[in-house]
Amino acid sequence: MSLDKTRRELLQAAYTEMHLQGFQAASLNAILNKAGVTKGALYHYFRSKKELGYAVLDEWIQPYLMTTWIEPLINGTLPPLERLKSTISQGSEALGDKEIQLGCPLNNLAQEMSPIDEGFRQRTDALYQAWLESISNTLKEGQTLGNIRQDIDPRDTALFILAALEGCMSIAKNAQSREALVHCGKGVLNYLDSLAG
Repeated sequence: MSLDKTRRELLQAAYTEMHLQGFQAASLNAILNKAGVTKGALYHYFRSKKELGYAVLDEWIQPYLMTTWIEPLINGTLPPLERLKSTISQGSEALGDKEIQLGCPLNNLAQEMSPIDEGFRQRTDALYQAWLESISNTLKEGQTLGNIRQDIDPRDTALFILAALEGCMSIAKNAQSREALVHCGKGVLNYLDSLAG
């Protein structure tokens, strides 16, 4: 197994275990078994479980967030409001049953670890701020083009949209129901329609 592949296997196994159990309850032995590597290999790459957890955020969750939720807003060609609606629809449709069952990994870690570890808090906050900025900038672009109402504050509205999206995931997780996610998502899309200028 190459070094890069070993690191990738460790990150994937750690992500899976953390998503299932939470960071604090995640078992290093389970991670090692899933990755098929030794404890020595783990400590070659990561000095501690906490450092491994940080790497999962930086190298596994962050790229997913960028690819699925942020880059489509930054690089999309649709008009701003349609781009936002399309990104939300496609991101929601891409969620598998496991994601609905276990919830948003970013939100899970933020809720569990932000009150007790500053490293996790800073990392999750940085990801939320990047997501928030991409939504806010899309709304500002729509205002500039005259497609989105001028009477809204883009940042406040972006924060509301982001909170609604994460709330939909939490409700679906609690209900263990894709149907709950679909209905909640419709409410978010209806709200976005109300922003049209």
